[in-house]
Amino acid sequence: MRALRCLCMLTGLNILLGGTAKALPQNRSAQAQEPDRAAIERAVQNYMDEWNKHDVHAVAMTYTEDCDFVNNFGTLTHGRAGMEKTFGPFMTGVYNETRQTGKVRTIRFLKPDVAAVDVDWEMTGAKNPDGTMRPTRKGLHSLIMTKQEDGSWLIAVMHVHEFTNTPQLAAPPGQPVGAMNKP
Repeated sequence: MRALRCLCMLTGLNILLGGTAKALPQNRSAQAQEPDRAAIERAVQNYMDEWNKHDVHAVAMTYTEDCDFVNNFGTLTHGRAGMEKTFGPFMTGVYNETRQTGKVRTIRFLKPDVAAVDVDWEMTGAKNPDGTMRPTRKGLHSLIMTKQEDGSWLIAVMHVHEFTNTPQLAAPPGQPVGAMNKP
């Protein structure tokens, strides 16, 4: 699983950087980066806010059209449409009362319009299929975010790392096994 996650992350970086997956030196001063850092933090908070409203379309819109999402079990979901299809049954089911919080840990600009972002997250309110509550979940979202033409930032790649031992949920009817065990 770890090898798959690493391969997916490296592939995403390679695509975003337009060839060789290497970080380019960042020549902008910290002061010049401050507006983008603030915009990234707002984008992360927007993701959390939309998640807490349980609006699957609004959550999907915090991602790029061609995004990649890898959950804590290594399952890949591609694109906004895939996100809505995958998140939908969970947002109206076992995650319909969840509350997610997050705090940006680090932002590293790979290019002026591409950033690697680590977010410490916590989720409460998740349920098992039988309706019993799951324990509080904690982990790290590893994001690649891209700056849009309007100056906003969207999630292009998200990898979920969970630090709590949470068993995998069975997929809702019609969904592949492991489709969406962590937002």
